[in-house]
Amino acid sequence: MVPAIVIFAYLGLVLYIGISGRRAEQHANAEGYFLAGRALGPTVFLLSLVGTNMTAFSILGASGHAFANGIVTYGLMASSSALVIPIGLFVIGTRLWALGRRHGFMTPVQIFRDRWSCGHIGTIIFAVQAVLLVPYIIIAVMGGGTTLSAISNGFVPFWLGGAVVSFVVMGYVFFGGMRGTALVNAFQTTLFLLFGAIAVSVIAAGMGGFSQAMESMLADPSKAPLLSRERISPWYFFSYSFIPLSSIAFPHIAIFCLTAKRLNHFKKTVILYPICMLAIWLPSVFLGVVANQATTVPTIQTKLEARATLEATGPTLTSEEQSNLRAQASGDDVILRLVEGYAPLWLAALLGAAVMAAVMASDSQILALSTMFTQDIFAYYGGTLRFGQTAQVQTGRAFVVLLTLAAYAIALWMPQSIFEVATQYAFAGYSALFPLLVATLFWKASTKWGALACTVWTAMAVAGIATLQTIVPAPPPGEAIRILSLVGTDIITRGSSGTLVFGMLPVVPMTLISGLLMIVVSLATPKAKPTTEVLAKYF
Repeated sequence: MVPAIVIFAYLGLVLYIGISGRRAEQHANAEGYFLAGRALGPTVFLLSLVGTNMTAFSILGASGHAFANGIVTYGLMASSSALVIPIGLFVIGTRLWALGRRHGFMTPVQIFRDRWSCGHIGTIIFAVQAVLLVPYIIIAVMGGGTTLSAISNGFVPFWLGGAVVSFVVMGYVFFGGMRGTALVNAFQTTLFLLFGAIAVSVIAAGMGGFSQAMESMLADPSKAPLLSRERISPWYFFSYSFIPLSSIAFPHIAIFCLTAKRLNHFKKTVILYPICMLAIWLPSVFLGVVANQATTVPTIQTKLEARATLEATGPTLTSEEQSNLRAQASGDDVILRLVEGYAPLWLAALLGAAVMAAVMASDSQILALSTMFTQDIFAYYGGTLRFGQTAQVQTGRAFVVLLTLAAYAIALWMPQSIFEVATQYAFAGYSALFPLLVATLFWKASTKWGALACTVWTAMAVAGIATLQTIVPAPPPGEAIRILSLVGTDIITRGSSGTLVFGMLPVVPMTLISGLLMIVVSLATPKAKPTTEVLAKYF
């Protein structure tokens, strides 16, 4: 219980930081509560933006995926993200900041409505964005439950760990608003930037050095592929380059771009973001890989045995037996198990707190959805005019509570891993909405009907993937279930890690078709000519 007690103390500290960040004068109006008065400094802006992107997906999800798939995990996500995300911030983020500063926009939907004069279509866009952001919030609950359960050796069950994290995040978002959330994110980002170097050093010492572990893996035919791209096809690898497009399309990232005090704050962020990504992803992925040689840690040995059984006898097992083995082999908690096996108790507790810091970085998503609900629904349909700014802030706080409770309830029965939930739903959906943002800001001929087609297609595609993966259970690792084929060519298949289209992640056809629909429908539909004033805002 010592590590668990340390983490509970850490959660108390985080709650204090978030609530103490409250400024009464800033909470008197919606812009102060939801955007911190557009006054965040460069350091807090950088650290908070990094922390907002580096959630449980980057620590637990990345290491778990690397545990099963190898060092290629870093190439799949971190390499392309370190290039695409800063470019998105530079090209699109700065433009969003300028529009928000000049015209008072607080959410992307406000920009869509203003640009295209699309009232109810804007509401549809809000609904789709809200639903797609929920999986990201669910990740935080799953990560919190996984961390506390692993650190306490099961003394704190998954459901209780997830509930504690949900309560803490809900607390400081409720009371602290954007300013409290940003301060917590800056503090937590500092912690998990330090986590990687410390964890690698401690675990290396405990294992007697990584060189021997790597050599042993190279000598083992079953593990050597984990040190290469051998298990990943080139097209599958390529498809991951579409995932980072989702970053700037995420409402919480777009909204966060509006909080900077000056445009100049984006300079340091664009330059330092790839370095921060390296410092976070490389240790997480490397430790996930090296865990395959940590056979002296009983919990990891159990995972390896479950994986071997699933690979050897998977097709002969019932779907329930496969599901149980898949749960036992899951690597979402593998970093925590390494720390538990090779670090002193006090250090394991501190490292567990650092992992929890990354897990809890989904607070911005909750606040973003609250901001969108109050601005795009409550205020747009007359709530603020009738009840005032204070009622708008209180409505946002109530939405924080309801949203957190809903995410917690869903997380309790979510069967997939953190990595799969993120890539199959949240990232894929928002990558498909990326053309919507580009067309708004850079294409004069785009129309609201093109925006509607893009949004409806994204919703249908994500719903289709979710339905397919519910109906067709995941096969054992290395196996694939053919869903649709033509002339001997597999078009849609169901693999152990999710649905594939022509051997690629669904995000590729989803994004390309979304962009095509935006172009074709915009050119084919009547154009409501924007006023000179509207065009002057954007072009």
